[in-house]
Amino acid sequence: MKIQERTGAGAGRSAAPAQPMVGDRLPTPPRERKPALAALAVLLILVGALGATMLVLRAGDRVEVIQAKGTIEAGESVSDSNVTSVMVAADDSIDYIKWSQLGALKSLKAKSTIYAGTVLVGQMFAAGETTPAGKASVGVALKEGQYPADIKSGDTVAVYNVDAAGSGSGSDKSGAGSTSSGGLLVAKAKVNNVADKSDSTISTGNLSLTLLVDQADAAAVARAASANAVAIVRVSGN
Repeated sequence: MKIQERTGAGAGRSAAPAQPMVGDRLPTPPRERKPALAALAVLLILVGALGATMLVLRAGDRVEVIQAKGTIEAGESVSDSNVTSVMVAADDSIDYIKWSQLGALKSLKAKSTIYAGTVLVGQMFAAGETTPAGKASVGVALKEGQYPADIKSGDTVAVYNVDAAGSGSGSDKSGAGSTSSGGLLVAKAKVNNVADKSDSTISTGNLSLTLLVDQADAAAVARAASANAVAIVRVSGN
């Protein structure tokens, strides 16, 4: 019969190989763990965080110090008019002069010229009188009307002899060659120190100050000062 023939023919065929199921994969070997590298990464993260924290804290650690607002000549003292306060990062290796020490600093003298904008440190000053080479400090006592009312340390002034007898003359260098009344003694001198006005005789208006002049002019200024015949005028150069 046909049905049996077909069945017998089908029985003689070989079965097709079974295909693997989709999704079956070969097993992969387990990943090798490196605990040392993981620990190093964690350590680097911690160090970075600590460094950032220290920078923030360091930036906030600031101190108020003194800065020159105007030029301070050698031998001069600081005053309220030629210094100001600034904030800087604290550094124990630098001998900053703190703003709270301004009162004590006024009694010291600059060793050399200090230019405006310089942050002051202790090594720039010394106790006692510090007179630059070729210069002389001359003390004068002035009556009211013989000095500008707002005179201050560091001002540049011209020094005149106002004695009617004309005692004293300046050097050729200063431009004074006359012994007449009102003669110019020094064309440009520096006011080195001004006595505290609270210590002056306010009722009379007298004022004592120290002038920094060339040594060649010191004798003439001293003679006029001893005769109470010195007058000063502020000039350009301040």
